[in-house]
Amino acid sequence: MSSSRGGNGCGGEGERQIHVLAVDDSSVDRAMIARILRSSKYRVTTVDSGKKALELLGLEPDVNMIITDYWMPEMTGYELLKRVKESSELREIPVVIMSSENVPNRINRCLAEGAEDFLLKPVRPSDVSRLCSRIR
Repeated sequence: MSSSRGGNGCGGEGERQIHVLAVDDSSVDRAMIARILRSSKYRVTTVDSGKKALELLGLEPDVNMIITDYWMPEMTGYELLKRVKESSELREIPVVIMSSENVPNRINRCLAEGAEDFLLKPVRPSDVSRLCSRIR
């Protein structure tokens, strides 16, 4: 197993570890995004629904970024984004939406609602490296 040094500027020596909440109803996609994020030295918590994400955010406010699938049962990633941005406690957390469907009006709507970025699945390590600049 090789370790990458430098380059991404996130979570390096002496820096706080960045905590990302990954939300996806697909266990395969959840595992893949968690693996990519962890390989970039992020601390990752995964949940399988927007509802569970909001519950976790209520209990653990030290999340630095949320990355969520767009299409999920009960609550879409778009609805999760809106709830986060409407909350005075959570609105500063950057939210990144991911989807396997490239639908320009959906992407634009998410970005207009406050999403930091919109990633197309499958998410690649190069996508994750650009997320570092989005974290406040």
